[in-house]
Amino acid sequence: MAITRWDPFRDVVTLQNRLNSLFRDFNDADSPLTTASFVPAVDIYEDPQKVVLKLEVPGIEEKDLDVRVENHTLTVKGVRKFEKEEKEENFHRIERRYGSFNRAFTLPSTVDTENVQASYNAGVLKLELKKKAEAQPKQIKVNVGDKRPVAA
Repeated sequence: MAITRWDPFRDVVTLQNRLNSLFRDFNDADSPLTTASFVPAVDIYEDPQKVVLKLEVPGIEEKDLDVRVENHTLTVKGVRKFEKEEKEENFHRIERRYGSFNRAFTLPSTVDTENVQASYNAGVLKLELKKKAEAQPKQIKVNVGDKRPVAA
């Protein structure tokens, strides 16, 4: 059996090389001239009557959005285009993401897929999915005591 000398910094150097490689790959993919896809942020909440999704899609025109429901899956697709001006721009920094996105959400069986409303305002796409009538809460009146007339 060969004896190897333990080097406490070997693992640290290996980790540092892996992290450098990871950040180098990330920076290459984050080049401002590439049109990488992006993922818009979404808020999802529910009340007794409906499920609501709000997607942040600023800078995307309504005609570039595609919303579909199929087999209890809600799919939202869109494209944010990089608009070049006629004059030559001297960009110092481009941080906004351009390109296409595709988000898919599995809907619960309580949602009525035939009753979906979409609105777009101030860069926010709002989708309201009504719940089926049988899934909405119903209040049941409870009778206290037996108040039926008793025959004598």
